Amino acid sequence: MLLQVYALVVLSWDALCLVLQVYIAFLEACWHLICPPRQRSVKNEIVLVVGASRGVGRELALQLANLGAYIVCCDIDSAGNRKTYVDICQSGGHAIAYHVDVTNRDQVFKIADNVKKDVGFVSMIIHCCGMPSPNSLVAQPPPEIQTTMDRSVMSHFWILQAFLPQMQEQRRGHIVALSSVAGLTGIKDQVPLSVSQFAVKGLTESLRQELRTSQRHAKIQVTLVHIYPFLVSPEYSRDIRLRIPSYFGTLDPREAARQIIVGIRQGYSEMSVPGYLLFMGNLLRLLPREVSVRLRELLDTGVDFG
Repeated sequence: MLLQVYALVVLSWDALCLVLQVYIAFLEACWHLICPPRQRSVKNEIVLVVGASRGVGRELALQLANLGAYIVCCDIDSAGNRKTYVDICQSGGHAIAYHVDVTNRDQVFKIADNVKKDVGFVSMIIHCCGMPSPNSLVAQPPPEIQTTMDRSVMSHFWILQAFLPQMQEQRRGHIVALSSVAGLTGIKDQVPLSVSQFAVKGLTESLRQELRTSQRHAKIQVTLVHIYPFLVSPEYSRDIRLRIPSYFGTLDPREAARQIIVGIRQGYSEMSVPGYLLFMGNLLRLLPREVSVRLRELLDTGVDFG
């Protein structure tokens, strides 16, 4: 009897603490909506940007360099990667460029060794390398499916295995993964891409929990960024469908990169560009299936990839 009373007291105390913690968390979230967290400095941080040759990756590299970060540009496109490196140096920033195929584990580990010797400890990783696959599922060529999964999913594993141990040794770091809205909700004619983006979301959430449960690695942050498909490089997009163009429109990669950097510096664990997309994605999962379908039909937005 005494043990039952003791167990009831402990359970009641735990429940009270949980309610209090949830209440405080809600208050903090509401406060951050009114007064966003202070942006931390990235000056003298060594930032690895995977996919630095073009688009949002290039803009992230340029803008972070302007903020005082040392940029490690990595891409399979040597010409575009070098152009980003040259532009950073000409603007007074500091950078180094490496040619690497991130789908090749051996190459990634070799580059990691070279980076450690050449510039030192990489304190931030930004992965913005993806591969669209514009076909219905049954029409997808097997090589394209494999390429999409290798570039959009497996490359994360190789990069993390190569660079995360250094962060764990230093007990600090920041891992940033760029995904698309295909990681929030399925998109037709983009099944491999959507699968890969959901995988990236699962990877970041699992990694965040793995690091959180280890007190020694508590200062390693993980940020997942969702970008809507109308942020597409010209070489990939052929036509943008907008039923309500005045509401959606397009967003310049430069502005997208600026918003992403603000979110990174404020320490958000998950964000979207534009900001309302994460809320909409979460809302769709709460609504009845038929309601979410009708809402999709009303908005009717998307990208036809060429």
